[in-house]
This record gives sequence, structure tokens and C-alpha cells, in this order.
Amino acid sequence: MNEDEQIKQIAERLIGLRDAIGIKPEEIAKVCNLTTEQYLELEKGDADISVSVLHKISQAYGIELTTLMFGDEPKMSSYFVTRKWKGTAVERTKAYKYQSLAAGFAGRKSDPFLVTVHPAPKEAPIYLNSHAGQEFEMVLSGRMLIKINNKELILEEGDSIYFNSELPHGMKALDDEKVVFLAIIL
Repeated sequence: MNEDEQIKQIAERLIGLRDAIGIKPEEIAKVCNLTTEQYLELEKGDADISVSVLHKISQAYGIELTTLMFGDEPKMSSYFVTRKWKGTAVERTKAYKYQSLAAGFAGRKSDPFLVTVHPAPKEAPIYLNSHAGQEFEMVLSGRMLIKINNKELILEEGDSIYFNSELPHGMKALDDEKVVFLAIIL
């Protein structure tokens, strides 16, 4: 399934969620810190839907983040194993690929992802997002520039960072090579 189809499916799940719990677009837009028009663009499936927006919705309405991203309800409550490179994946944009490492575990207190970021042109801006909670990231391969609240840091393989994810943050791959990192959203 390509990126456009994945975004369309996420958009359909957002519409379904709104219909199921009987909320208006204005309410969910407010939760996401978006205008109603911006939110409705997401529901059309024509615009990228950031993980931070999905996280805000999942927190506000008690829906598993991975259910919004992948469409599957978690079923396991004792443990859930994800085999090497087998996590449920979604490519949010051409540059970012998220693999959930715990999609099948119900009632998670955190959302661990294996994130792959492909290189972008040097002049490309860093897309910033923010969401409630905290985040941990550990670089597994490559190097990345991470920007948090206007502070830029370079992380190399083995480096990690823990931060307040309410602060605007974003990252990009360095050295014209992809970067792979573990991200845990708390």
C-alpha cells in the first residue's frame, strides 16, 4: 500500500471516529490546535496527517494511537512480541516511516516506534510538531539533526534524548543517508 492510500485510510478512520462518538469537526479541530478548515483537509485525505495530531486525538478521546494509524484494535494484555523489522508500518510522508513496536498490546502507557527518516535537501525546513507528554529517542543508525524549541542538536548512533514533547520538535537525517531511531511517546 502506498503512502497516499495509507493517508486516505487514516482520514477515513478519523471520520469514523468522529461519527461514532458524535463530535463536530470544530471540536476535534480545537483538540488538535487546528482551524476547522485545516482539520477538514485532513479528513479529505489529501494532506499529511502528523503523528502528533493523531496522538492528540488518541489522548483526548481514549483511542489507541496505533488504531488510528493502522486500523487494528490491540488485543494482547499480557505481552506482545514484534519480530525484527516486522512492526506494523505507515509511511507518514515520503521522508518518514513509522513501525509500531507494540500495536497489538491493549492499554499501552507508551507508544514505541521504529522510525526511519530519509534524507531531504539540505535547504528543506524541519517540520515541527508538538503533542502532550514526553518522548524518548535513541539513534540506532545514521545521524540526525533534532530541533527542540529552537535548539538544534546532532545525535549520532547510540545517542539518545528524552524531552518534553509539548515543545515544538522535529528532525532530519544528515549526511545524505537515512537515520533509524527508536522513538517512545509517553
